[in-house]
Amino acid sequence: MDVRIEQIGKKEEELVLIRCRAVTDEVREIAAFVKSRQGRLSGVADAKQYEIAVSEICYIESVDGKTFLYTGSGVYESAYRIYELEEQLKSKHFLRISKPMLVNLMKIQAIQPAFNGRFTAVLHSGEKVIISRSYVKALKAALKGE
Repeated sequence: MDVRIEQIGKKEEELVLIRCRAVTDEVREIAAFVKSRQGRLSGVADAKQYEIAVSEICYIESVDGKTFLYTGSGVYESAYRIYELEEQLKSKHFLRISKPMLVNLMKIQAIQPAFNGRFTAVLHSGEKVIISRSYVKALKAALKGE
């Protein structure tokens, strides 16, 4: 399978085109991945409203009843509850790793064992987040593609 990337002008619409002889599981998987990277969430920072691409979010955390979206470049408050975002982002490679936190699986660089059966996920941004014991099994399954 050949892959080509063509750069277009700012006013042109972006498009991913898959040309294939048959729609196989591999083709479906590629299409699902592309679709999973689309979407935006609203967030507030410095009293300004922003639209954040889902693919830019590293993790989401609930602190003192407020929900925050963490990107490589900033932190934004969301109006949604963590359980609402969990449901909304299931198909976009987000997974709950502790009661107050969801992580973008595509932003994990490495996973390291921690103490008491927990693990630490090292993100591409350099940040480290703790994976609670009760969520380790689900994380392993998700990373294996199960």
